[in-house]
Amino acid sequence: MQKNRIRAISFDLDDTLWPFRPCLIRAEAALLSWLRTHAPGTRELLAEPAALMTYRAKAHADFPALRTDLSALRLASIRTLLEAGQEDPTLAQQAFDVFFEQRQRVELYPEVLEALTQLSQRLPLVALSNGNACVHKAGIGQFFKGALSAATLGIAKPQAEAFHAAAALAGVQPAELLHVGDDWHLDVIGAVGAGAQAAWVVREEEAVTADEQAGTLHTKVGDLAHLCEVLAHERG
Repeated sequence: MQKNRIRAISFDLDDTLWPFRPCLIRAEAALLSWLRTHAPGTRELLAEPAALMTYRAKAHADFPALRTDLSALRLASIRTLLEAGQEDPTLAQQAFDVFFEQRQRVELYPEVLEALTQLSQRLPLVALSNGNACVHKAGIGQFFKGALSAATLGIAKPQAEAFHAAAALAGVQPAELLHVGDDWHLDVIGAVGAGAQAAWVVREEEAVTADEQAGTLHTKVGDLAHLCEVLAHERG
């Protein structure tokens, strides 16, 4: 990777700047509680532990046009659930709002604030996510020049156009963009395939497969503090 050419950085969000699983668990718990109280017809349907996942999978299959918009997909799944429980489907928006509020409650990894502070003073930062998290609701919007999502773009990583859009938003060429993310396929392979550079965040080494370790067109870092060290060394 040609780190001396880096003029901007794009960041994935979930599992890169904060762990995603706790957000999802908290959001779905809030959604379940709301539905059981305000849409009692869904209680029996929700008795199965995987009920929300089942209805989300159904929405994914029934509404392929929504697959890049996770908020719209979640809303559609709630509406389908309400209809199945013979409840008013117009309650879906209220239920989604409860879910979404909790989904935005993130807990940053310990080093993230300091790393974003350092990096944003040196380079323009852009958020590039396939999910529906918001950097402003997460309390880190001040570090970013802008934010792009699969929903706003209509395309998702690893498509090259997503990385090209991030580079354009940052005001640089794709080859001058460093994309930082935790997903080997979506973030690393996608960025490199788009002509950008990549930093792969691997917080748990045991999760790395042999095929992934064989890759050479990226830099692997343990966290964002490590990324700052790598960039400082290269620029030093």
